[in-house]
Amino acid sequence: MAAYDVVVEIPKGSRNKYEVDHETGRVYLDRVLFTSFVYPTDYGFFEKTLADDGDPVDALLLLEFPTFPGVGVKVRPVGVFKMSDEAGKDEKVLVVPAKDPRWAHIQDISDVDEQTKAEIAHFFERYKDLEPNKWVKAEGWGDAAEAEAIVQAGQAAYVPAGH
Repeated sequence: MAAYDVVVEIPKGSRNKYEVDHETGRVYLDRVLFTSFVYPTDYGFFEKTLADDGDPVDALLLLEFPTFPGVGVKVRPVGVFKMSDEAGKDEKVLVVPAKDPRWAHIQDISDVDEQTKAEIAHFFERYKDLEPNKWVKAEGWGDAAEAEAIVQAGQAAYVPAGH
């Protein structure tokens, strides 16, 4: 399994939803979540990818401690949380640090404990509940091969600015 570059936008435990401006690299506060929920993992995106929603491919990074917006991490995909929202398909690729021995035992979604998967699913099923005209439909988990295929499709769809 290849290693990929992910940029963290939102640290684990935050209610602030940050987004990176892909032209300037500046991190902006997009909004504070309307619910009392906090992100269950670090949340970010795969560099040089384009997903079906027009944004880079989303990443959920399993780490022991949160990082901060703008941090780059080399990762391995281990699964994907499949969901859709008011804007369409919105998959979240679950990743672990590529070279951290504490995560070496997690190679596929079946290696991730059920509680962690349940917390992630619960967050994404409910985090937009109080936002007008927004909704989420959870569609289950996919394995590492499906996750890597999503990242590779995102890389293939990416066109550098100015080309």
